[in-house]
Order: sequence, then structure tokens, then C-alpha cells
Amino acid sequence: MAADPSRVLQLISTMNPDFGGPQEATGQIARSLKSLGIESDIATLDAPEAPWGDTNVIRLGPGRLGAYCYSDRLLPWLRANARRYGSIVIHGLWQYHGFAAWRGLRDLGVPYYVFAHGMLDPWFKQQYPLKHLKKTLYWPWAEYRVLRDARAVLFTTEEERPLARQTFNRYRVNEAVVGLGIAEPHIGDRAELRAGFLRRYPELRDKRIVLFLGRLHPKKGCDLLIEAFAAAARREPDLRLVMAGPGEESYRAGLERLAHTLGIADRICWTGMIQGETKWGAYTAAEVFALTSHQENFGISVAEALACRVPVLISNKVNIWREISAEHCGFVAEDTLPGARTLLTQWLDLSALERERMATNALACFRKHFLIDTTTARLAATLQASSCDTPRTSSAA
Repeated sequence: MAADPSRVLQLISTMNPDFGGPQEATGQIARSLKSLGIESDIATLDAPEAPWGDTNVIRLGPGRLGAYCYSDRLLPWLRANARRYGSIVIHGLWQYHGFAAWRGLRDLGVPYYVFAHGMLDPWFKQQYPLKHLKKTLYWPWAEYRVLRDARAVLFTTEEERPLARQTFNRYRVNEAVVGLGIAEPHIGDRAELRAGFLRRYPELRDKRIVLFLGRLHPKKGCDLLIEAFAAAARREPDLRLVMAGPGEESYRAGLERLAHTLGIADRICWTGMIQGETKWGAYTAAEVFALTSHQENFGISVAEALACRVPVLISNKVNIWREISAEHCGFVAEDTLPGARTLLTQWLDLSALERERMATNALACFRKHFLIDTTTARLAATLQASSCDTPRTSSAA
């Protein structure tokens, strides 16, 4: 079967939205490629009855061996179907789907690309040394080869590229920064969305809302945000913190205990996972968005906030912090408790006029830097150049 340059296969272990940004990015890319006349299928190891994903999702069955997501169905399927596509994009590292693609594609002449999604960031090496040891053992016989033989390893920001070179020895890859974005949301009646959200969470009516929306995970600096909020809450009685997103029960319970110890349990609203109108209602109800992460490759929730005219308070470990600072649509600080406190203090010190000016800047920043049509066009150009050999752009670390 002849390869079709107007068809792209995206390969990811799961499209479960609980796993965060890569899943959202994969779906957004597929829809944006279609607008460019490029069909994009998504192959996953989800069970056939999985409720997530669009009609273009090919569910090959549940992977095994825990987080590694091994599946004996993937490699035969790739060998039988890969030539239908002009190129293949692998999302993420450290799972079987990448290694299976390397095994299945290297003799077929179908170029593949790897979207790293921040998974080569040295923060993980520093924070989780035992996990890094396992990755180091896996690296030379699997992931090193997957990246070495990829037509390009794709990065979402210039910040991400040099960080990726610091984590493993024998790092030798072709690199391409293609960016990442989202479609501008068509959210309709903002007032009705806001009202709907407040009907669902009436304790937030007439309050000033600081919104966190994302996975509850240690790398997100949730504890820093809660501790910093405790200080800000003493200053502003109407301030409320919304912690929206999924996470392990034990971690959320620890955060709730922290809030109770700090005396602000009644000032935090825990929503769990929210989607659709509830999610967009949370953005439109928020005064400001906060993400005090220790490591963040892109931050789709940051782009969503900007698209909803919501200024952002972020750490300088969110890799799009330079754009936020340059466009004056939020504040940036270190990923420390003093840094998180500074972010909230700077926001509370603004006048109403200054907050409105930042809201206007937020939307302008989104349209300038993070519209997916722009970033997907860059990705498409990279994929369509796959017939040309590209020189290597980095040397072994």
C-alpha cells in the first residue's frame, strides 16, 4: 500500500484526559491538521469501549505491564498499516508505543517523529532519582534508539530544547521546535457560562477567584500555591482558590490537610475533573489563573486562560514564561514559596484598571503566540519535509 503524504498517524498510549496535556494536544493537533487538508488518525492502547477520543481514534486494546503499557497488538498493527501514512508522530516517552514504533518502522521507510512533551527535562532526574535510575537502564537499548532514529524530536518551546540535552548521555538526535497551541475557544455567552459555574459552586458567588486547573501533582507546585494563598487570604477576605482537576486521592488528601492546618479549608473549592461548559465557566468566573509548577513543558491550561481573557500567575519553570512576561499579561516568579507569595501580592496590588488592561493583553498574547493554526502549520511543514534528509543538530551530551 502506497504512503499517503496527506495522512498522518499520531501514536499515544492513551487518550484519557486525566493524564493531562499530551492527550489534549494530540486531539487539538488532529483537528487542526484536518483544517489544513491533512487527515490524522490517532492510535492508542485504550480499550475499544473507552469513552474518550473522537471517531478518528483507533483503539488497539488495553496495554499491559502497568505504566509501561505493553501490548502485543501494537507492533503487528503498525507493520500492517504504517505504509498508509506519510508520517507518524509519537507522543511521549518511556512507554512501549515508542519502542514498538522504532521496531516496526525502521525497515518500512515510513518517517516518524517524537513529541517529547517535556519528558526529557532534567527536573525529573533531580526529583525522582530512583525512577531516573530505571530510565537510565532502559535508555541505551530502547529510548536512545527511538530518539536517534526519529526524523526529528519535536519540542514545543525553545526553552525545552537545551533542557533535553542535560539528562542522558549519548544524546544524539535531530531537533525541531514546532510549538504547541490550542484552538481559540468559541465559548458563546460568557455571562451565562459564568452564571452556570457559580450555580454549581454557589459558595463562590461575589468572590474574587484564583483558579488552578490541571492535574493535582507534586510537579505542579500545588502546595506552594496553597501556602501562598493562605497569606493572601488574610489580606483579602473575598479571595477564594479553586483547585480544579484530577489527581491521586492520597495527594489531594495531603493538600486538603495542608489547607486545614493553614486555616483556609473553607476558602478553597475542590472541583475534581471539570470539562466542557463547566471548565469554560471556571475560566470566565476567575479573576486570575495560577500555575506555580516546578516543571511545565508548555501549559495548555495557561493558553486556555489567556484565550478567555484571564491573566496568569506562573513560575519561571513554565516554559512559556518569556511570552507571558513580554506581553504583560501576568506575572512570573521563581518556583518557591516566596515566589508564589510574590505572584499573589503583585496581583492584589493592581488597580481594577490595571487588571482589565492585563486581561486585554492576555487575549492578545494568546492570539499572537498560541493559536494552534500557526503552530500546526509549522508541524505540517516539518512533516511534509520528511522526504528530505536533515542534518543532526545536537551532539552527544
